[in-house]
Amino acid sequence: MKTVTIYTDGACSGNPGPGGWGAILQYGPHTKELSGGEAQTTNNRMELTAVIQALSLLKEPCAVELYSDSKYVIDALEKGWAKSWQAKGWVKSDKKPALNPDLWERLLQLCGYHTVRCHWVKGHAENPYNNRCDQMAVAESQKYK
Repeated sequence: MKTVTIYTDGACSGNPGPGGWGAILQYGPHTKELSGGEAQTTNNRMELTAVIQALSLLKEPCAVELYSDSKYVIDALEKGWAKSWQAKGWVKSDKKPALNPDLWERLLQLCGYHTVRCHWVKGHAENPYNNRCDQMAVAESQKYK
């Protein structure tokens, strides 16, 4: 199984507001950047979209090392929250509806196809790949202003 490293970030100007996402995929000597945005969205939707778009590019099951500064994404995957929300019909333990079930549904499908290990990185810090993803995400969000 190929090992792919993915860095992702999402940004939003206002929450909700214009948003963007960025991702970097690395496999051996190969690096691919991708980004996109939406006119009206939230920061968490952009964080999720970045991961979904990156994983969707992989054409075969891969071992993925996922780096994100989003506690929302990393914790929901690592701690099993998203699977629990799904099992309970997208209701959280506090009986409130889970947000973004459409994106979580797709992400959980992709995580079932790939083997994903999550790594939280501090945002706007020393990681050049995370910083590049942030630059791409912010640039995309500014296209909608």
